[in-house]
Amino acid sequence: MVWRPLGGDPGLPAGGAYARGVVVSAGLLLHRTGPSGPEVFIAHMGGPFWRNRPRAWSIPKGLVDGAEEPRDTALREFSEEIGLPAPATAADLVDLGEFRQASGKRVRVFAAAAQGFTVDTVQSNTVRLELPRGSGRFVDVPEIDDARWVEVDEARELLVAGQVAAVDALVALVAGP
Repeated sequence: MVWRPLGGDPGLPAGGAYARGVVVSAGLLLHRTGPSGPEVFIAHMGGPFWRNRPRAWSIPKGLVDGAEEPRDTALREFSEEIGLPAPATAADLVDLGEFRQASGKRVRVFAAAAQGFTVDTVQSNTVRLELPRGSGRFVDVPEIDDARWVEVDEARELLVAGQVAAVDALVALVAGP
């Protein structure tokens, strides 16, 4: 896993989904203090591929569009995937850095405190998939089929492995020096 602190990779343009052939996404990691300690808000990836897989949870995120600023991408994608506006503004976000996933995708993660934020029902946008592949049959599936607050230790078990370092960076930030 690669963590790049504030400012990211000097060779990476401020916006843009691709940098030197690498896919770049941006996401928003909400946090709050729960009854047993710090909690983060994570989302379960939708569709049949993720249905019964371990580590099928993710920070709400998506591709940076063109010259879009990564902070703006994180806010937009949160809204698209959860179905509610993010409970923060671009000015509220703290840049946790950039994290490399096993696929090679780089995810720029921003954090925001959201103590009173709740979601009763996730209303995610959908993606069109050909199922089974090569069949010519297409179905729409939600990008996200569930989202919830979980304790940090549980998040480390549920998240795709490449995003666990973002939770660790958040915990270090919140703990302070």
